[in-house]
Amino acid sequence: MRVAILGGTGDIGEGLALRWAYHTSHDVVIGSRDAQRARSKADEYETELASRGDETAIEGAENPEAAAEADVVVAAVPAYHLVDTIEAVAKGLDAETVLVSPAVGMQRDESGMHYNRPGAGSVTALAAEAAPDEVPVVGAFHNLAADELANLDVELSLDALLVGDDEDAVERVEVLAEGIDGVRALRAGSIDNAAEAESLTPLLINLAMHNDDLQDVGVRFV
Repeated sequence: MRVAILGGTGDIGEGLALRWAYHTSHDVVIGSRDAQRARSKADEYETELASRGDETAIEGAENPEAAAEADVVVAAVPAYHLVDTIEAVAKGLDAETVLVSPAVGMQRDESGMHYNRPGAGSVTALAAEAAPDEVPVVGAFHNLAADELANLDVELSLDALLVGDDEDAVERVEVLAEGIDGVRALRAGSIDNAAEAESLTPLLINLAMHNDDLQDVGVRFV
């Protein structure tokens, strides 16, 4: 598969890009609003892989160009940039493209992080509203610790929760998720269930804030 990671210069985008490039044979392209920044980050990721004897090539392009030829488009951007990002690439998406949203709406106060549920019901639902009608949307990778994901020396043991209304799209993202060594994909139902999956993320951040041995905490269900 060809996977475009919009916002692939950020934390979660970096981790997904490195893991897919290192663990799978999928073609990875980094998207950004700035094509030069995307290419520079792609070069950095290639250098990291090369230091491990892996000569996998990673492309970099402006978001619309990155999305236009992809089988799966991961909108790895903050929730407040999600709609603008999807609208910017919408012309390059079609019924054969799966759009993935790992974004979570959060707000912070003196007590810690809290889930900020949008009017659409969840950030995944917000992505589905912004996407063209024929484009299937899957919510995934909300609860993965970005630092742990991006450190290829770390052996992962994490679950990735998937929510979506299109069975074929969910299956495609399941294959992507489980292509990463140590990640298990678990289906959590339709997009109507996305808020429950997304709301785990602020809880995990609060755990990391208050427990020194849980700095890169994720979830694993047994």
